[in-house]
Amino acid sequence: MTTNYRRVSDTCKRHRRDSSTMEESNCITNQKTVVAVVGGGLVGSLNACFFAKRGFHVEVFESRGDIRCAKKVKGRSINLALSHRGRQALKHVGIEEKIVSKGIPMHARMIHSLSGKQTPIPYGKKGQYILSIDRANLNKELLTVAEAYPNTKLNFDHKLQDWSPETGQMTFIRADGAKDQIEADLIVGCDGAFSAVRKQFLRRSRFNYSQTYIPDGYMELTMPPVNGEFAMEPNYLHIWPRNAFMMISLPNLDKTFTCTLFMPFENFEKITTGDEVIEFFQEYFPDATPLIGVDALKRDFFCLPAQAMVSVKCSPYHIGDKCVLMGDAAHAVVPFYGQGMNAGFEDCIVFDEIMNEFSEDLGAVLPEYSRVRVPDDQAIADLAMYNYIEMRAHVNSKWFLFRKHVDNFLHMLMPNTIVPLYTMVTFTRTRYHKAVEHWQWQNKVINQVLMLTAVGATVAGSCLLIKRRTDVIKMGLSAEEMWNRILALKTF
Repeated sequence: MTTNYRRVSDTCKRHRRDSSTMEESNCITNQKTVVAVVGGGLVGSLNACFFAKRGFHVEVFESRGDIRCAKKVKGRSINLALSHRGRQALKHVGIEEKIVSKGIPMHARMIHSLSGKQTPIPYGKKGQYILSIDRANLNKELLTVAEAYPNTKLNFDHKLQDWSPETGQMTFIRADGAKDQIEADLIVGCDGAFSAVRKQFLRRSRFNYSQTYIPDGYMELTMPPVNGEFAMEPNYLHIWPRNAFMMISLPNLDKTFTCTLFMPFENFEKITTGDEVIEFFQEYFPDATPLIGVDALKRDFFCLPAQAMVSVKCSPYHIGDKCVLMGDAAHAVVPFYGQGMNAGFEDCIVFDEIMNEFSEDLGAVLPEYSRVRVPDDQAIADLAMYNYIEMRAHVNSKWFLFRKHVDNFLHMLMPNTIVPLYTMVTFTRTRYHKAVEHWQWQNKVINQVLMLTAVGATVAGSCLLIKRRTDVIKMGLSAEEMWNRILALKTF
């Protein structure tokens, strides 16, 4: 059975939320733009709020059931790191403080060495932090806020089968197998890395698309509370960098930590028994092993196989004035910069700003959005790949730590000229690709200054040695004695 209808104004909207029945009145009005948001995840539900605030009639279609009613939420559960870009988007729809109150501040990375030594690396200046947020709870909050708008309707168990870029007609399959057809003025694809909306883009010429699976997978484990309290310091993102792989841990409100092991698939496949799991963890994560628990490790390591991570790039993000892609549907990124959700939320702000600039003329807004947003999203996709190497390997380097101190010192002296990359990305809305360009420029400048300083110090030292050569000879010291005296002066 196929039901045909067009979603319209508030007076035509039914207030029942039972998505199993899609009975609609026949009244039609042309006064309101009908926006169909495909995907009821984080970006889709937030986007619904942005469009509803503008007075558009918004229909959200989600292929899954209502997660607010589910006993267990299926899908990804990697903890999210909420930072400035995401908070600004939430602020636009009036829920920033509510979400922030349910997050846990993380002021620094806490690096765990093999010996068990813990070293904090601050994210930014004093008072700057990112927030550990539970994905499912955030999604539930956003759905509830979106549903509160009288001109918004949520439709669950609706899987997109096809849509027309010419007419905006969309066909959905419901859970009972019946089909619904609607016609929208604007289709917003927020349906994730494997977007059904994007399939129509692939049928068109001059659409660029690529997806890249990294050779590493991830596995989540839980570190329970100890005597009702956090097992580790809660206000840090804990990292166990082991060069070729790493484990991270983020705090949760229930006093647990979600530990995520990132490692090449071939390494996961080598571990086949519970004893091998314990042997592996005791070798590489000795301080975390008792905190997670030997029995829990043996059990949970084999509950689910390691999950894949994919990076998606495409352009343009729009088709005419009918459809636009946002969030992972446009730019899925690996999770290592903590910007996937933040970039998706910023998509909503950028689109909203362009809507203001072009007075809601979709024919002008959509191509401008693609022009502005594509280079930024592709820049953060590349940065996320780079940051995996930094997190698992570079943080062990003395040079990396030295450069961090140099960058922070110069930022303190020249806050508008020298800005650490992480600060630009995480604590400002500097456009991602502009942040990368500035980072590359200042890296070149700082490295040249450090090199000139080192050369200058070497020349000055050489001159000093030459000047004092006569005094050394008069002292009657042999070369070996002189060398031993120099070594005795070393302070590290």
